[in-house]
Amino acid sequence: MAAGLQTHIWNNNFKSIALLAFYPFLIAAIIWGALVAYQIFGWQMGALNSANALAINDFRKESALAIIIEYFPLILAGVSAWFFIAYFFHTKMIRHMAHSHPVTREDEPELYNLLENLSISQGIKMPRLEIVESHARNAFASGVDTKSFSVTVTRGLIQSLSKDEVEAVLAHELTHILNRDVRLLIITIIFTGMVGFAAQVLWSQVRYSLWVPRHRSRDGKGSGGFIVLLAVVAVLWVGYMATLLTRFAISRNREYMADAGAVQMTKKPEAMMRALMRIAGADRIPKIPGDITMMCIENSVPFMGMFATHPPISKRIMALSETTNTPIPEIFAHQGATEDKLSAPRASEEDRFTKPLPKRENWTTRQRFSNRRKGNPWTK
Repeated sequence: MAAGLQTHIWNNNFKSIALLAFYPFLIAAIIWGALVAYQIFGWQMGALNSANALAINDFRKESALAIIIEYFPLILAGVSAWFFIAYFFHTKMIRHMAHSHPVTREDEPELYNLLENLSISQGIKMPRLEIVESHARNAFASGVDTKSFSVTVTRGLIQSLSKDEVEAVLAHELTHILNRDVRLLIITIIFTGMVGFAAQVLWSQVRYSLWVPRHRSRDGKGSGGFIVLLAVVAVLWVGYMATLLTRFAISRNREYMADAGAVQMTKKPEAMMRALMRIAGADRIPKIPGDITMMCIENSVPFMGMFATHPPISKRIMALSETTNTPIPEIFAHQGATEDKLSAPRASEEDRFTKPLPKRENWTTRQRFSNRRKGNPWTK
């Protein structure tokens, strides 16, 4: 078990280094493709004067590969600058995309103490705690090192789950940090995300040009620039698809390992199973990008509509039940599901064990603000 975990951590570290090392060459390949597209379609540019035509002919004399070789140090410097920016500002980027905000012990004492106690038990510095003000039930960890690690939970999660269930979720996210899953995720999302950003910006320019055509020259030639732009966008999107493939270097087994790590940390397998049951079907956080949902404890929406980023919750619950020899909690009785349905394919939404559970008495500080010091909500 320990050997398997150490291998998983080593693989995550190796993949992180490999992705960072591969990225400059990917950028060089994209620039090469853009140069080739310009060489092929540049002759179609309209209203060229003789000087411009001469410049294009001189440009064609140099191969795109020779240009890349000559300017590769500049490309490497640009990529290094982006890595520098991503390293120091990825926390703010993630916060902006997730619409989260940091909280302190004074803001959420019960939640803060839970995370702090778990961190102390593992002998690690407590990650920063953040909250997304959403009714969804979800959580994720982010960061690349001890200074930037953070755990983010939604308001809906802490309002809908009991203390031991929230503790299990926090332990799950701490396990992602300990296993270095979170570092690999941040590298694939932020550090290699520049290509996707450029592709989407240029694609929006192409769409705008389709609706608002630019002024055409008197001789009727004016579409050449648009053709070149379209070709460059196509090259960028090919590069973007290559960066998307790095997402699939992340094994879905990371969730099984994080579930097991949470049980090992809290010694409460039933709490982890109950937490997953309450999250099922209520995990969708509105208005956040798919890159963030990949980091969450549950993502029921397939990436790009085709690829599942997380194993089904039913399989995760069954794995916990079998490995810990713990019966599946009776919470299923509240949702009209049985153990048989857990392993059966989902024929319809009615067959899923994702119906809302009966409302729980809220224990969060915000709702209890007026009488926050009058008693312990977990003992009621």
